[in-house]
Amino acid sequence: MRLLPVLIDAAVVVFSVSSMLSVGLGNPARELVQRLRATSRVVRAVAANFVLVPLLAVAVTRLMPLAPPLATGLLLVATAAGAPFLIKLTEVAEGEMGSSTALLVVLLPVTVLTMPIVVPLLVSGTTVSAGAIAVPLLVTMLLPLAVGMVLREWRPTWEQMLRPVLTKTSTVALLLLVAATVLANSTAITDLVVQGALLPALLVIGGAFGIGYLLGGSDARFREVLGLGTSQRNIAAATVVATQSFADPRIVVMVVVTSLVGFAVLFPVAALFRKRRS
Repeated sequence: MRLLPVLIDAAVVVFSVSSMLSVGLGNPARELVQRLRATSRVVRAVAANFVLVPLLAVAVTRLMPLAPPLATGLLLVATAAGAPFLIKLTEVAEGEMGSSTALLVVLLPVTVLTMPIVVPLLVSGTTVSAGAIAVPLLVTMLLPLAVGMVLREWRPTWEQMLRPVLTKTSTVALLLLVAATVLANSTAITDLVVQGALLPALLVIGGAFGIGYLLGGSDARFREVLGLGTSQRNIAAATVVATQSFADPRIVVMVVVTSLVGFAVLFPVAALFRKRRS
């Protein structure tokens, strides 16, 4: 069982790096810049992820009986956006990879900037290090994305050779991550289920999807991406804050449980999008 935390950490890194490398290889930099110039979409994405979802989580924690550490874990998840799992969800949905990439590029730096400000407002007596959040997100997500885009311009033929390998690698890493997470936290997860923590997590994930989908506008493809991207929270950033700023282990477990609820809900939703298209 001591190997499970090491396996989880390794799976997160392998999944993030392989996913973002693949995305970089498949998306020209000029196309990404074009998408980022769509000011209306950027504003709606920021409002959905950093205003409406945190407010939703505050409402859920006020209305439902949750122990303070569990409420804190749920609030951390709600304030952290921009997860690499969005790439896999978009692949499953056969959605617009360019839009999901642009969304991540917007959400990641805003998460780094806002969490140190918002979390202390929601949980009194808390301090959050922006650097502690920024470094892993930069190394495992933004840097591989940039490397992939550079390789695409420098060696265009590498895309067809590397992307299938990277896609399979990210899929295997994701499966290992979910299995190892469940095994490593099985007892704690059972305790949280008994305490009624699943419903609040489900309400936040489901509500976040609804917020993103409704703010997606008239473009059906972008609605799907924003719905998935808003509901798939940045568990890595939330975990960093939970471990470095709090001593109660139940906060981390609540973050883990919410992430598993997200996987259980959002991958079937992505599959439904693909089925509807086909």
